Amino acid sequence: MSEKKIPYKIYLTEEEMPKFWYNVRADMKNKPAPLVNPGTLKPMTAADLAPVFCEELIAQELDNDTRQVPIPEEILGFYKMYRPSPLVRAYCLEEKLGTPAHIYYKFEGNNTSGSHKLNSAIAQAYYAKKQGLVGVTTETGAGQWGTALSMACAYLGLDCKVYMVKVSYEQKPFRREVMRTYGASVTPSPSMETAVGRKILAEHPGTTGSLGCAISEAVEVATTTPGYRYVLGSVLNQVLLHQSVIGLETKIALDKYGIVPDIIIGCAGGGSNLGGLISPFMGEKLRGERDYRVIAVEPASCPSFTRGKFAYDFCDTGMICPLAKMYTLGAGFIPSPNHAGGLRFHGMSPVLSQLYHDGYMEARAVEQTAVFEAAEFFARTEGILPAPESSHAIRVAIDEALKCRETGKAKNIVFGLTGTGYFDLVAYEQFNNGTMTDHIPTDEELAAGLAALPPQPQLD
Repeated sequence: MSEKKIPYKIYLTEEEMPKFWYNVRADMKNKPAPLVNPGTLKPMTAADLAPVFCEELIAQELDNDTRQVPIPEEILGFYKMYRPSPLVRAYCLEEKLGTPAHIYYKFEGNNTSGSHKLNSAIAQAYYAKKQGLVGVTTETGAGQWGTALSMACAYLGLDCKVYMVKVSYEQKPFRREVMRTYGASVTPSPSMETAVGRKILAEHPGTTGSLGCAISEAVEVATTTPGYRYVLGSVLNQVLLHQSVIGLETKIALDKYGIVPDIIIGCAGGGSNLGGLISPFMGEKLRGERDYRVIAVEPASCPSFTRGKFAYDFCDTGMICPLAKMYTLGAGFIPSPNHAGGLRFHGMSPVLSQLYHDGYMEARAVEQTAVFEAAEFFARTEGILPAPESSHAIRVAIDEALKCRETGKAKNIVFGLTGTGYFDLVAYEQFNNGTMTDHIPTDEELAAGLAALPPQPQLD
C-alpha cells in the first residue's frame, strides 16, 4: 500500500480484537527452565505452588505446550473498556529527526492505570474471584501494576493489599492515592508489618527498597492470610501470556497495511511489556517464518541482561519464593533509587532470559539522563508525556532512527509505549532542574550480589 494511506493512528475494531492469548513457549525449542523448590532443588509442582498462586494461573504458568489460550468472555468484556489500543505512526517524530525510518509505537496508556499492566491484572483478579478467594496481595514498583490491580479488584469485588517499593511510595504519592481510591491498602516496602520486612530493615537500615523486597512481603502475607493468594505483575510465564494481547493487536494492525517491522524495541524490567509486545513476532522467528531484530532496553543502574548472570536465583530479596532460571544480578542486589521504578527488578523473565541466551534478541542498557532527554524530545514532538520506563524504549528507537538517517536506509521501527508519565513529574522536575544523576553499579557491587547466588539445581 502507498505510505500516504497509512493513518496517523491505526485502530482495530472490537471484532478484530484477539480472542486468544498466545503462548510463545509452545514454539520455543529450548523451553524456559522450570521453577525450582529452594529446599529440595526439584521442579515445583502444581501442588507446591497452590499455597501461593491461584489454581488456573498455576496451570497457565506450567503449560509450555498450548499455543493458543482462549480469553474468557468476562475478560474480553473488560478489555473492551480500553482496548483495542492504537498503533501510532510517529510522523512528527520522524520529521523532527530527519530520518527515513518509519516509526510506530503501540500506546498502552489509554486507561486509568496509565499502562499495559491492566491486561494481566484483570485476568489474575478474574481467576482469583472464580476460585472464591477473598483477596490478593502484590508488590508494585513505579505503581502501574498496583494501580491496575486495584482497579481490577474493585471491579470484581476483591480485597487488594499492595506493597509498594519505598522509593516509589515517596516519589509518586499520587499513584499511591489512585490505588487507595480504588480500595487497595498500600504499604511502603520494606515495612515492619512482615517478618521478612523487619529482617530486611535490620540488615539494610534506611534502604529505599526494591521489587524483590516488596515481593517477599506480599508473598508472606498471602501465604499466612486465609482466602488470599499472591499475584505478580511481571516476570512469570502467565503474565507474558496475558500481555501477548499487546503484540497480537500490533501485528494485526501492521498486517492491515502490509507493514513488516525490521526492529522491535521494548523496555525491560521484569519482562511483561517486552514479552507481550514481541510475542507473535518472536513466534514467527522461532518457527523460521520471518526474521526480526528485537532489542530489550534496560536501565544501566539495574542491568540484568547486559551485566547479569544466567542462573537460578530467588525472585525476591527475602529468599522465600521459588528459584527461577533467569538473567539476574542476585536477589540481594538493591538498585539505586532511579525513577524507572518498574525496571528496578534484579532479574528477568525466564522466557525472555532463555530467548536472549539462545540469541533470538539483543539487549542494551541506557543511562537515566539520556532516557529523560529522549522522553522530553518525544513529549515535545508527539504530544504524549511518556513514563520513565517507556522512555527507555523511546531512547533506543530514536538512536536506531538516527542510524537510518546516517545510512540513508529506511527501516520500520516498532516500539512499545507502555504508559504515561503524569505521575512521574518529580522525575521530570529533577531532570529540568539539572539535579538528575546517573548511577552505574561497579563490577565490585555486581560481584557481591552474584556471589550470593543459591546452590544451582542439577536437573535432567
